[in-house]
Amino acid sequence: MDAQAPLVSRVKLGTQGLEVSKLGFGCMGLTGSYNSPLDDEAGIAVIAHAFRRGVTFLDTSNVYGPFTNEILVGKALKQLPREQVQLATKFGIRRDEITGALSVCGQPEFVRASCEASLGRLGVDYIDLYYQHRVDTTIPIEDTIGELKKLVEEGKVRYIGLSEASPDTIRRAHAVHPITAVQMEWSLWSRDIEPEIVPLCRELGIGVVSYSPIGRGFFGGRGVTEPVSAKSFLNGIPRFSAKNLEKNKQFYLKIEELANKHQCSPAQLALAWVLRQGDDVVPIPGTTKIKNLDANIDALKVKLTDEDLKEIGSQIREEDVAGARQFAAYAHATWKSADTPKKQSYLKIKG
Repeated sequence: MDAQAPLVSRVKLGTQGLEVSKLGFGCMGLTGSYNSPLDDEAGIAVIAHAFRRGVTFLDTSNVYGPFTNEILVGKALKQLPREQVQLATKFGIRRDEITGALSVCGQPEFVRASCEASLGRLGVDYIDLYYQHRVDTTIPIEDTIGELKKLVEEGKVRYIGLSEASPDTIRRAHAVHPITAVQMEWSLWSRDIEPEIVPLCRELGIGVVSYSPIGRGFFGGRGVTEPVSAKSFLNGIPRFSAKNLEKNKQFYLKIEELANKHQCSPAQLALAWVLRQGDDVVPIPGTTKIKNLDANIDALKVKLTDEDLKEIGSQIREEDVAGARQFAAYAHATWKSADTPKKQSYLKIKG
């Protein structure tokens, strides 16, 4: 197959009419977080290459950078046909300009101000999918979604999403205005959404967007076959501490063995597993390297049977994974008033 030929099929995300590429692209890492940020030219080139390969669903947030990620995505959009891109961004995490401290805010006026600011940075007239990044439990979810509903009616937002929300919040929000997608961390070693969140979304006709589907690069070898950058925020995540990585390495080796059987890389197998969770599931892996982007897209070629899914999934029990999936300092600072499906998945440090 020509490396430039589109491979990515189209799927309906939710039941409200949003159609996206089956594989999305998480833009966060382009402006830092995992490694040093790319310059504008390199970042735009990655996004453009993703689009040429058929990846049209782009995910960003005002908190990435902060703000610089939306600016970069906005520059890339100027070189793409806007109507062919499904643009997702987020609001809800507020950073103190003086101290840098993070907090969660769902006040209606903050919702509107955040949307207007994102539209300006992105240089667009509307946002296809606007997520509440984290849910503020000090504000009734009905008030937050009520303001988002107004933005939909005004044409500034087309579809509404939630990220890291509890089942009760999802249900209450959906009663105010249909929720199109719920974005959650979902990968071979982060599966706490499977008992409640996924069935609820399917009951309500809500799509699931999987962020960090390759385990924040773990199944690509980060922390196992290649070191974690000294500048990476992964250094604060318990799963990536030296002690816990030594314990978790066994999971990478198990997936590596199975990947050899399927003639693909461990990262491709991990991504293929998420891709096969259903047509209503869209993973959004990110990367700063075009070769990795191509490899991620090629994970769509990995054909897994139901038996394969069970075998792969059985190699990792979440209760055996050492370390929480989010770093404790961020969780404590940001989630003091936030709603999460299972706070212990952020805060309980194992191992």
